Amino acid sequence: MPHTVNGQSSGTVGYEERAITGNRQASWAFADAFVAEDDALIRARARSHASGLRPVSPGTGAALRLLAAAGNAKYVVEIGTGTGVSGIHLLRGMRPDGVLTTVDTEPDRQQLARGAYREAGFAANRSRFIPGAALDVLPRLTDGAYDLVFCDGDRLEYLDYLDESLRLLRPGGVVCFEGAFAQGRALDAAHQDPESLTLRELLRAVRDSPRVAPVLLPTDDGLLCAVRRP
Repeated sequence: MPHTVNGQSSGTVGYEERAITGNRQASWAFADAFVAEDDALIRARARSHASGLRPVSPGTGAALRLLAAAGNAKYVVEIGTGTGVSGIHLLRGMRPDGVLTTVDTEPDRQQLARGAYREAGFAANRSRFIPGAALDVLPRLTDGAYDLVFCDGDRLEYLDYLDESLRLLRPGGVVCFEGAFAQGRALDAAHQDPESLTLRELLRAVRDSPRVAPVLLPTDDGLLCAVRRP
Protein backbone atom coordinates (compact mmCIF):
# COMPACT_ATOMS: atom_id res chain seq x y z
CA MET A 1 0.00 0.00 0.00
CA PRO A 2 1.56 3.37 -0.99
CA HIS A 3 2.43 5.75 1.83
CA THR A 4 0.73 9.12 1.99
CA VAL A 5 2.16 12.63 1.71
CA ASN A 6 -0.10 15.44 2.92
CA GLY A 7 -3.04 13.06 2.75
CA GLN A 8 -2.28 11.87 -0.80
CA SER A 9 -0.76 8.61 -1.90
CA SER A 10 2.76 8.64 -3.29
CA GLY A 11 1.31 7.44 -6.59
CA THR A 12 -0.88 10.54 -6.79
CA VAL A 13 2.02 12.81 -5.91
CA GLY A 14 4.11 11.20 -8.62
CA TYR A 15 1.37 11.72 -11.18
CA GLU A 16 1.04 15.39 -10.23
CA GLU A 17 4.79 15.89 -10.51
CA ARG A 18 4.75 14.36 -13.98
CA ALA A 19 1.82 16.58 -14.98
CA ILE A 20 3.56 19.70 -13.66
CA THR A 21 6.73 18.75 -15.51
CA GLY A 22 4.82 18.23 -18.73
CA ASN A 23 2.94 21.51 -18.33
CA ARG A 24 6.17 23.33 -17.56
CA GLN A 25 7.87 21.98 -20.66
CA ALA A 26 4.89 23.00 -22.78
CA SER A 27 4.91 26.45 -21.17
CA TRP A 28 8.62 26.90 -21.85
CA ALA A 29 8.16 25.84 -25.48
CA PHE A 30 5.27 28.29 -25.87
CA ALA A 31 7.26 31.10 -24.24
CA ASP A 32 10.30 30.44 -26.41
CA ALA A 33 8.23 30.78 -29.57
CA PHE A 34 6.04 33.63 -28.26
CA VAL A 35 7.74 36.36 -30.31
CA ALA A 36 7.53 35.52 -34.01
CA GLU A 37 10.57 36.00 -36.23
CA ASP A 38 10.42 37.72 -39.61
CA ASP A 39 11.96 36.69 -42.93
CA ALA A 40 15.35 38.30 -42.20
CA LEU A 41 15.74 36.29 -39.00
CA ILE A 42 14.43 33.11 -40.58
CA ARG A 43 17.00 33.37 -43.39
CA ALA A 44 19.82 34.16 -40.94
CA ARG A 45 18.75 31.17 -38.84
CA ALA A 46 18.76 28.90 -41.90
CA ARG A 47 22.28 30.05 -42.81
CA SER A 48 23.37 29.31 -39.25
CA HIS A 49 22.09 25.75 -39.42
CA ALA A 50 23.67 25.30 -42.86
CA SER A 51 27.01 26.40 -41.35
CA GLY A 52 26.72 23.84 -38.56
CA LEU A 53 26.08 26.48 -35.90
CA ARG A 54 23.44 26.57 -33.18
CA PRO A 55 21.91 30.06 -33.15
CA VAL A 56 20.11 31.53 -30.16
CA SER A 57 16.49 30.46 -29.93
CA PRO A 58 13.67 32.92 -30.71
CA GLY A 59 12.99 33.25 -26.97
CA THR A 60 16.62 33.97 -26.16
CA GLY A 61 16.77 36.49 -28.99
CA ALA A 62 13.64 38.20 -27.69
CA ALA A 63 15.16 38.35 -24.20
CA LEU A 64 18.30 39.99 -25.60
CA ARG A 65 16.20 42.50 -27.51
CA LEU A 66 14.23 43.30 -24.35
CA LEU A 67 17.39 43.79 -22.28
CA ALA A 68 18.91 46.08 -24.90
CA ALA A 69 15.70 48.09 -25.11
CA ALA A 70 15.19 48.30 -21.35
CA GLY A 71 18.72 49.61 -20.91
CA ASN A 72 18.38 52.04 -23.83
CA ALA A 73 21.61 50.45 -25.05
CA LYS A 74 23.79 52.47 -27.37
CA TYR A 75 27.00 50.43 -27.25
CA VAL A 76 26.86 46.63 -27.17
CA VAL A 77 29.56 43.97 -27.48
CA GLU A 78 28.75 40.53 -28.86
CA ILE A 79 31.21 37.65 -28.51
CA GLY A 80 30.37 35.16 -31.23
CA THR A 81 28.90 36.78 -34.34
CA GLY A 82 27.67 33.58 -35.95
CA THR A 83 25.51 34.37 -38.97
CA GLY A 84 23.75 37.33 -37.39
CA VAL A 85 20.71 35.92 -35.57
CA SER A 86 21.55 37.29 -32.12
CA GLY A 87 22.95 40.49 -33.64
CA ILE A 88 19.65 41.29 -35.35
CA HIS A 89 17.79 40.83 -32.08
CA LEU A 90 20.27 43.05 -30.24
CA LEU A 91 20.18 45.77 -32.88
CA ARG A 92 16.39 45.81 -32.81
CA GLY A 93 16.47 46.50 -29.09
CA MET A 94 19.21 49.14 -29.19
CA ARG A 95 18.83 52.86 -29.73
CA PRO A 96 18.51 53.98 -33.37
CA ASP A 97 22.02 55.43 -33.13
CA GLY A 98 23.43 52.40 -31.33
CA VAL A 99 26.48 50.48 -32.53
CA LEU A 100 26.97 46.74 -32.13
CA THR A 101 30.59 45.60 -31.84
CA THR A 102 30.67 41.92 -32.74
CA VAL A 103 33.69 39.63 -32.41
CA ASP A 104 34.25 36.25 -34.06
CA THR A 105 37.18 34.09 -35.05
CA GLU A 106 35.62 33.32 -38.45
CA PRO A 107 35.53 36.26 -40.93
CA ASP A 108 33.37 34.20 -43.32
CA ARG A 109 30.62 34.04 -40.72
CA GLN A 110 30.90 37.76 -40.16
CA GLN A 111 30.35 38.31 -43.86
CA LEU A 112 27.11 36.32 -43.60
CA ALA A 113 26.10 38.38 -40.57
CA ARG A 114 26.86 41.61 -42.42
CA GLY A 115 24.46 40.53 -45.15
CA ALA A 116 21.85 39.52 -42.57
CA TYR A 117 21.98 42.94 -40.90
CA ARG A 118 21.57 44.58 -44.28
CA GLU A 119 18.57 42.38 -45.08
CA ALA A 120 17.06 43.34 -41.72
CA GLY A 121 17.31 47.03 -42.70
CA PHE A 122 20.29 48.16 -40.64
CA ALA A 123 22.77 50.63 -42.07
CA ALA A 124 26.42 49.58 -42.27
CA ASN A 125 27.43 52.08 -39.56
CA ARG A 126 25.23 50.30 -36.99
CA SER A 127 27.74 47.47 -36.61
CA ARG A 128 31.47 47.07 -36.18
CA PHE A 129 32.96 43.66 -37.07
CA ILE A 130 36.22 42.63 -35.41
CA PRO A 131 37.71 39.28 -36.50
CA GLY A 132 39.81 37.52 -33.91
CA ALA A 133 39.80 35.64 -30.64
CA ALA A 134 37.69 37.30 -27.98
CA LEU A 135 40.43 37.31 -25.34
CA ASP A 136 42.71 39.11 -27.78
CA VAL A 137 40.07 41.67 -28.79
CA LEU A 138 38.29 42.49 -25.53
CA PRO A 139 41.34 43.97 -23.74
CA ARG A 140 41.56 46.56 -26.53
CA LEU A 141 38.03 47.86 -25.89
CA THR A 142 37.36 50.87 -23.66
CA ASP A 143 36.66 50.45 -19.94
CA GLY A 144 33.15 51.28 -18.77
CA ALA A 145 31.96 52.25 -22.26
CA TYR A 146 29.35 49.56 -22.96
CA ASP A 147 25.74 49.01 -21.98
CA LEU A 148 25.49 45.29 -22.67
CA VAL A 149 27.87 42.40 -23.38
CA PHE A 150 26.50 39.19 -24.86
CA CYS A 151 28.76 36.14 -24.61
CA ASP A 152 28.20 33.24 -27.00
CA GLY A 153 31.74 32.13 -27.70
CA ASP A 154 34.04 29.47 -26.28
CA ARG A 155 32.36 28.15 -23.12
CA LEU A 156 35.75 27.29 -21.64
CA GLU A 157 36.59 31.02 -21.70
CA TYR A 158 33.39 32.22 -20.03
CA LEU A 159 35.05 33.04 -16.70
CA ASP A 160 37.56 35.22 -18.54
CA TYR A 161 34.70 36.83 -20.46
CA LEU A 162 33.06 37.65 -17.13
CA ASP A 163 36.11 39.53 -15.91
CA GLU A 164 36.46 41.42 -19.17
CA SER A 165 32.73 42.20 -19.32
CA LEU A 166 32.66 43.71 -15.85
CA ARG A 167 35.53 45.95 -16.91
CA LEU A 168 33.80 46.98 -20.13
CA LEU A 169 30.34 47.64 -18.67
CA ARG A 170 29.13 50.91 -17.26
CA PRO A 171 27.39 50.71 -13.85
CA GLY A 172 23.93 49.35 -14.58
CA GLY A 173 25.16 47.55 -17.69
CA VAL A 174 24.21 43.92 -18.34
CA VAL A 175 26.28 40.86 -19.21
CA CYS A 176 24.61 37.72 -20.64
CA PHE A 177 25.97 34.22 -21.19
CA GLU A 178 24.28 31.87 -23.65
CA GLY A 179 24.22 28.11 -23.06
CA ALA A 180 24.50 28.14 -19.27
CA PHE A 181 22.74 24.76 -19.03
CA ALA A 182 25.01 23.01 -21.56
CA GLN A 183 21.94 20.95 -22.57
CA GLY A 184 21.55 19.86 -18.97
CA ARG A 185 25.13 18.76 -18.36
CA ALA A 186 26.02 21.80 -16.25
CA LEU A 187 23.14 20.97 -13.89
CA ASP A 188 24.19 17.35 -13.36
CA ALA A 189 27.20 16.72 -11.11
CA ALA A 190 27.77 13.41 -12.89
CA HIS A 191 29.16 15.36 -15.83
CA GLN A 192 32.77 16.27 -15.14
CA ASP A 193 33.82 17.42 -18.60
CA PRO A 194 35.71 20.75 -18.77
CA GLU A 195 32.78 22.70 -20.23
CA SER A 196 30.33 21.54 -17.55
CA LEU A 197 32.81 22.29 -14.78
CA THR A 198 33.52 25.77 -16.20
CA LEU A 199 29.82 26.59 -16.46
CA ARG A 200 29.17 25.46 -12.88
CA GLU A 201 32.00 27.68 -11.71
CA LEU A 202 30.58 30.56 -13.75
CA LEU A 203 27.11 30.07 -12.26
CA ARG A 204 28.56 30.15 -8.74
CA ALA A 205 30.78 33.15 -9.49
CA VAL A 206 27.90 35.21 -10.91
CA ARG A 207 25.43 34.15 -8.22
CA ASP A 208 27.82 34.93 -5.34
CA SER A 209 29.51 38.07 -6.67
CA PRO A 210 28.72 41.29 -4.76
CA ARG A 211 29.49 43.21 -7.96
CA VAL A 212 26.38 42.07 -9.83
CA ALA A 213 22.65 41.36 -9.50
CA PRO A 214 22.11 38.04 -11.33
CA VAL A 215 19.27 36.08 -12.89
CA LEU A 216 19.23 32.74 -14.72
CA LEU A 217 16.58 32.69 -17.44
CA PRO A 218 15.34 29.25 -18.61
CA THR A 219 15.22 30.21 -22.29
CA ASP A 220 16.32 27.37 -24.53
CA ASP A 221 19.76 26.31 -23.18
CA GLY A 222 19.83 28.84 -20.34
CA LEU A 223 20.64 32.56 -20.46
CA LEU A 224 22.66 33.73 -17.46
CA CYS A 225 22.41 37.51 -17.00
CA ALA A 226 23.76 39.95 -14.45
CA VAL A 227 23.59 43.71 -13.94
CA ARG A 228 26.81 45.41 -12.89
CA ARG A 229 26.18 47.22 -9.62
CA PRO A 230 27.38 50.83 -9.21
